[in-house]
Amino acid sequence: MAMLNANVVSASEAAALINNGATVATVGMTLVGAAESILKAVEQRFLTDGSPCGLTLVHASGQSDRVRGNQHFAHEGMTKRIIGGHWGLAPKWMELITSDKVEAYNLPQGQLAQLYRSMACGLPGKMSKVGLGTYIDPRMEGGKMNARTRECRDLVEVMTYAGEEFLFYKAIPLDVVIVRGTTADEMGNITCEEEAMKLEVIGAVLAAKRFGGKVLVQVKRLARAGTLHPKDVVVPGYFVDAIVVCDDPENDHRQSSSFFFDPSLCGDLVIPETTVKALPLTVRKVIGRRAIMELLPGAAINLGTGIPNDVIGAIAAEEGLSNDILLTVESGLYGGIPEGGVDFGIAHNTLALLEHPVQMDFYNGMGVPFTFMGAGEMDASGNVNATKFGDRCTGCGGFIDITQNAGHVIFCSTFTARGLEVDFSDGRLTIIKEGSERKLVEKVAQVSFNGEIARSKGQKVHFVTERAVFELRSEGPVLTEVANGVDLERDVLSQMDFRPIIAADLKTIDPSIYLEGAFGLREKLFAK
Repeated sequence: MAMLNANVVSASEAAALINNGATVATVGMTLVGAAESILKAVEQRFLTDGSPCGLTLVHASGQSDRVRGNQHFAHEGMTKRIIGGHWGLAPKWMELITSDKVEAYNLPQGQLAQLYRSMACGLPGKMSKVGLGTYIDPRMEGGKMNARTRECRDLVEVMTYAGEEFLFYKAIPLDVVIVRGTTADEMGNITCEEEAMKLEVIGAVLAAKRFGGKVLVQVKRLARAGTLHPKDVVVPGYFVDAIVVCDDPENDHRQSSSFFFDPSLCGDLVIPETTVKALPLTVRKVIGRRAIMELLPGAAINLGTGIPNDVIGAIAAEEGLSNDILLTVESGLYGGIPEGGVDFGIAHNTLALLEHPVQMDFYNGMGVPFTFMGAGEMDASGNVNATKFGDRCTGCGGFIDITQNAGHVIFCSTFTARGLEVDFSDGRLTIIKEGSERKLVEKVAQVSFNGEIARSKGQKVHFVTERAVFELRSEGPVLTEVANGVDLERDVLSQMDFRPIIAADLKTIDPSIYLEGAFGLREKLFAK
């Protein structure tokens, strides 16, 4: 009787399966899920003999820690086109994109993760309202991130169904998909028990198979056939073409950039919350404190990258609020103590870990009640730019998916950037040195969040800084609060490129956010 046997190969043999001109999808987020052994081997093959070249690289999330991950594909000639969600932690990619050495399409992370499912079941693409009125909309930029790409075909088009406008994200035929698991058995079945995220592994695998593509999988170890629990199998061996067992897991099969293996990141251990240290009082913590005051107890919240992910969860823990809110992150996690920076998307002590596209079903459908997001610029219409800064395009990641449908969006940002220095004394804010770059501008460089659409549908939006708070109302951005110690004209209005509406009942920001120690958040929220 014929048997299904795993095809175990070396990393270099797996790399040899990728042809010139192939469209390759990689699955991961930051360094989580990165099949580093295979990615390095593909790069080495190109540097040695010039193949594979002319690749199209497709990825939903940002997949680098500034050094590793899909940056192994960031060579001129090796990749001619990149279709991805985020490059903020991939300086080599941003350099290639900025210098017009590669075609670059930036599409919402959630739409790409979900597009794999649409492709897998034979559809020509997926329709969604996500991206309408932003730079993803082909009537604006179509997600094309440099001059070289503007002359290329559109990957997104506007469509009308039942009298309503949608965007249609076109299918991208895949030749190869590279994914990672923890264990493979002798029949090629793949589990992910030690991975810190579930990601969009099976959707990408089946999308590749729909187009006759190859599936390459990196694992940490092999197991005997029949020994894996069937509920743990993420990819049946039938769909796997080649398996690479990592020979240097401490470097090339890490849970994340900072963690080789921590059982509390994959649900195998619950660590005491006393191990979480209170954050020092910084401008980021002050902004996070004022932002989190918008919450209601019992709410589900989302944390974006930057200030939100770095401080909101820690503030909630410090204030004894961890059990009164449900923290979620776009990677699919619920609850827990999140990591930040190059480890964005993972957390210790999670209550649940869902697949990446399923989490986006939540964010795109009913919408998360509260989301905290970083921001680069806000303009006089309430538009927000979080994706393009000068000639650097970081991409949107899950920003557009989440903010467009959230009940209440709280943008977190310093008032100015580059050189800002502040002091907190006795509940007062003093500007020691002003930042050289303004963030409140007449017109944003790129529309990542459409203020006019938000206003038209009555979405609740705040823009929170260390010295001032704005609320987006039907008439536009309204200045509602300023910090004690700042001069309204000198420190706020003169540092903006537009004149905001000033609330008739202009308030003082709660001075307790500028004090050391817990600031009584729990009591403030339950008093609402």
